[in-house]
Amino acid sequence: MGRLIALGVILAGLLSAFIGYRIVELRRIALSSRELHQNHLPNCRAIKGLEYGSEDITILPNGLAIISTGLKYPGMPSFSDAPGKLYLLDLENERLKPVELRIGRGFDVESFNPHGISVYTDEKDLSVHLFVVNHPEDKSQVEIFRFVEEDSSIVYVKTIQHDLLHSVNDIVAVGPESFYATNDRYFGNAVLKQLEILLLQPWCTVVYYSPEEVMVVADTFYSANGINISPDNKYLYVSDILDHSISVLERHENNGLSYVKSVPVGSLCDNIEVDGDTGDLWMGCHPNGGKFYPYNPEDPPGSEVIQIQNIHSEKPTVTQVYADNGSMIEASSVATPYKGVLLIGSVYHKALCCDLK
Repeated sequence: MGRLIALGVILAGLLSAFIGYRIVELRRIALSSRELHQNHLPNCRAIKGLEYGSEDITILPNGLAIISTGLKYPGMPSFSDAPGKLYLLDLENERLKPVELRIGRGFDVESFNPHGISVYTDEKDLSVHLFVVNHPEDKSQVEIFRFVEEDSSIVYVKTIQHDLLHSVNDIVAVGPESFYATNDRYFGNAVLKQLEILLLQPWCTVVYYSPEEVMVVADTFYSANGINISPDNKYLYVSDILDHSISVLERHENNGLSYVKSVPVGSLCDNIEVDGDTGDLWMGCHPNGGKFYPYNPEDPPGSEVIQIQNIHSEKPTVTQVYADNGSMIEASSVATPYKGVLLIGSVYHKALCCDLK
């Protein structure tokens, strides 16, 4: 009996040591002690009507920005009990007044919990397909809508669920019903998702989905977050948020991917937006993720915008374009430029529109 007790004490000590080590390691990875210096852009103003987050933003060529708001996620603060919504913002209009996108019949708006978004314009009929990651009741699925610009509405098309899409974070559409998506967790169970953070293993994946084929096309990410595609559709970019890097993946004819390289960014970058003219990458990032969980309004998480130029060159240029300690915007998650202005969105706070220098 004494030996069993001694063994139990030893195992408990080892477990405590492991958990302690992991907590220290997670604080390092989360950049908890990173000192953030203010680096503001000129003429930044909050966009009225977007007080409960602007987690993802995508801008159409004509300046219409589609914005997802009201995300509710386990362990994350939420300041509204209302369902999530999608908004339309016309950047060609100086008023910058967001208009809620009305959703047509056949869709459960009461459980809507939008996350990552992407658009695909069909070259055949120029119809715009809107893809939205949705988490109703903590589930993981993808909604496809058809965007109707004339009356600021979207028409529900279909819901996609699949075992390989068990913890979807972001999405990039490559066809009317096909896309690549990131899984930011290996486990689908909510409790196991939290426990796996302590394990810190590169188990997360990128999945390709089409009605004909569904497959894992990339893996070994610690936490695959934002995803987007190059203007020529030849490369995908994935943010491994816990690795502080952006991965470059080459896309093949069979829709498979092969690893090219990773570009360190020195921050926990969330969504990725790609400038269609220059190919530059823009990311909304979490400069001190240790303040993200748990949330303290007296010491809020800061925000950071990082731009990568010439990502396919031997020496890409990584630039901090904006930084704030949380006094103007908390927990930035996306940034995207349009004609000299920069939209900055956040997970659960506000959205800013700033002039680029």
